Amino acid sequence: MIRASRHGKHIAASIAVMLLSTGVQARAAGCSFESLGEGHVAAVIDARTFRLDDGREVRLAGIVPVVADRTRAVATLSAIISGRDVTLHGEDDTPDRYGRQSAFAFLAGSETPVQSELLRRGEALVSTEVTDKDCAAGLATAEAEARRAKNGTWADPAAIKNAESPGDILAGIGRFTVVEGKVLSVRQAGATTYLNFGRNWTRGFAVTISRRMVAAFEAAGLSPKSLENRRIRVRGYVEARGGPRIEVLRVGQIELLGGN
Repeated sequence: MIRASRHGKHIAASIAVMLLSTGVQARAAGCSFESLGEGHVAAVIDARTFRLDDGREVRLAGIVPVVADRTRAVATLSAIISGRDVTLHGEDDTPDRYGRQSAFAFLAGSETPVQSELLRRGEALVSTEVTDKDCAAGLATAEAEARRAKNGTWADPAAIKNAESPGDILAGIGRFTVVEGKVLSVRQAGATTYLNFGRNWTRGFAVTISRRMVAAFEAAGLSPKSLENRRIRVRGYVEARGGPRIEVLRVGQIELLGGN
């Protein structure tokens, strides 16, 4: 994980269900947004950023790297793209504050983005920024493959945090984290809905959903109240507000798991 700043039923409600509805086809069709150009990879800068030979810097969209060792992270991405020709696709060609272009990168002749390869190796997590369901499903497929095979970060049993261990989650403040557990209660306070995973609401882990997000959950056939006594997997950046918190900004951050 890396340190960073905040920033049909169930189709949009969880990445897993999107997977079932779109299948392998999503892997080929997803993330093929409008063309943002092409180029030759001249250098890899970090775990998800590279420079083209024309000087443009590209930041891989839709993923969050998990490799703490920068040398290893750069080596992994270099092995995939260094010296290769790539085409870039994205929903927006506006550069970020550092002048980097956010994009999905495809090696010449490939229909799957470089992001999928990093996910399959367990070197990245699907981020919360992907709004296109086919793209999100394709990326989720790759991540799920790595999780089943225990590749990369998934070889560590602690890669997914236990919601019943708030101390472990708090150790990752400011980091993109995946947490699993059973929602013990759903409570509303003002404009915020809390999914509580502990009996002690002030110290236990909780997921927060703002009032403006509730309509999106309901449109997906998944009202926050229906999550009570359900096991879920949630991803996002950890904050400390008494206990550890993850704010849900998109429905796809929450994935329903089997069993209660």
